Amino acid sequence: MVLYFTPVGADETKHSLYMGRDKVENEDLIKWGLPEDVWFHVDKLSSAHVYLRVARGESMDDIREDELEDCAQLVKANSIVGNKENNVGVVYTPWSNLKKLPRMEVGQVGFHDLKLVRRVKVATRKNEIVNRLNKTKTESFPDLAMERDEYDREIREEKKAAYREQEFRRLEEERERAADREARSYDRIMDTDAMVSNKDNAQKYASVEEAEDDFM
Repeated sequence: MVLYFTPVGADETKHSLYMGRDKVENEDLIKWGLPEDVWFHVDKLSSAHVYLRVARGESMDDIREDELEDCAQLVKANSIVGNKENNVGVVYTPWSNLKKLPRMEVGQVGFHDLKLVRRVKVATRKNEIVNRLNKTKTESFPDLAMERDEYDREIREEKKAAYREQEFRRLEEERERAADREARSYDRIMDTDAMVSNKDNAQKYASVEEAEDDFM
């Protein structure tokens, strides 16, 4: 089961917020996440794995401050120890930066690049934020593997469409260059300064004949 929440400003940002109910489901979320997912967890303490899914083409740099507070408050509220403490650290990083090794326990992750891990401090629990988020909570049993397959298919189709458009533009440019070369070549062949009309030829022949008559 996956729990879904509506973060602040979702109508504008089109961002979504979700988390696994337990550590087993967290494994599926780690495995089948999307590149637009940003992972949140209480630093050095056990907590839920919370994800904010940003819009296509965005990254964690596009998370607003009020959204960030929503995510931090939600993950703190879903930490048995962290929920009771003040000044709790929360870490977040792109889903793609999560590293899962065979030796790791269920729900445990590491990071590929520590430079991509950010931290925020949560001074106290803000019940108004946690209560607002909980009022939007819904439960679902999505097929995460199928969702990822559908996402990958859409990406492939988009890349194919972009490639076809690029090829079309390239061919159009080649045709335009070829037409331009042909036009330039035709202009040189039909250079009026170098052309001799039939009238000009007739006048030349007449002048020659007159000269021959005079000579005779």
